[in-house]
This record gives sequence, C-alpha cells and structure tokens, in this order.
Amino acid sequence: MARTFTEPELVIATHNPGKLREIADLLAPFGTKVLSAGELGLPEPVEDEDTFIGNALIKARAAVQGSGKPALSDDSGLVVPALGGQPGIHSARWAGPEKDFDLAMEKVWTELGDGDRRAHFACALALCWPDGGAETFEGTVYGTLVWPPRGDKGFGYDPMFIPDGHAITFGEFEHAEKHTISHRATAFRKLVQACFQP
Repeated sequence: MARTFTEPELVIATHNPGKLREIADLLAPFGTKVLSAGELGLPEPVEDEDTFIGNALIKARAAVQGSGKPALSDDSGLVVPALGGQPGIHSARWAGPEKDFDLAMEKVWTELGDGDRRAHFACALALCWPDGGAETFEGTVYGTLVWPPRGDKGFGYDPMFIPDGHAITFGEFEHAEKHTISHRATAFRKLVQACFQP
C-alpha cells in the first residue's frame, strides 16, 4: 500500500525549468506548494545508477537531505533501440554541459543514419520522505523520430518525437494535450492514484 502525501510543500528535484513546469502543472489540482532544487540552491547529485528508477531515487534523496522536506524527482529520457537504447539514462548528457538539445537531437539523428526510427520516452518518478520512505512509478510513450525537429513548445528531444497515433511532434503539442499522453503523464497518473487521492 503506497503512502499518502499530506505535506504542504514538495521539493521537485530538478534544475530543468521545462521539467519543473510540467510537474507543477500536473500537481496543481492538489494544492501542493512546489519548490525546485534549483531555486533552493541545492547541488545536482551525481547520477551513477544504470536505470531511470535508480537515478530518480538518487535525485530525490539528495533533495530530501538538502532541504529536510519531501522531494519528488523525475528521471526520464529518450530510448532508441537502434542505438542500443541510447541516449537513455544519458539523455541530458548528450546535450553537453550547455544543455544544448539541438546538438543532442542532431547527434541522435546522425548516429541513427538509416537505422530504425522507432523510439520511446521513459519516465521514472521517485517520491521520498525525510524518514527514508520512498515510492517509485514509471511511464512510457512510444513513437517515431523525425528530422528536422519541429515545434518549440516542448523541451529536450520533444521536437523530433512523434507519439504513436499522432501526426505532430511533442514540440508541437499544446502543454495541456501533451500532459494527457506523455511518459511523464502516465507515471504521474500512477503517482496520483497511489499517493494523492483522498
């Protein structure tokens, strides 16, 4: 049985403004005040696990330790089977120290060459409490990669990813519509059902 979240504040363990906005939007109906690790001045921990769940737990536990408050982290990325699952857990690293996702998307496309364009986004959420308790949830959305990138509404690899059953990239989706089908939205539905429902 998952633990119900009742605290007034929640630290979102991210320095990524796009990710913070999506998470804050998804949590808005529950009246929880969200703070980001970035605005609290918390350092970014070394993510040295080999799974999305493992890295999500590292980030959430570091934010709990730094703030003394419960924390939620998201570790997500683009998984391209034709590239052996890369960039995967290294999705942000492919963007380099400047977080240049135009460069990262170009790298994916160049390395892919004539390979299979199928890909999926994976998201792992970890909700951790100061007493050491933790809950984890995962979500996935499948689709196809396209070039050149299209749209400026998303972030990361969104402009090169068309989810199955649609004709536009995540970069072209309105935020509210993306929130209904994305990997993050799927993981959040599981989180909300387990921890935020009365």
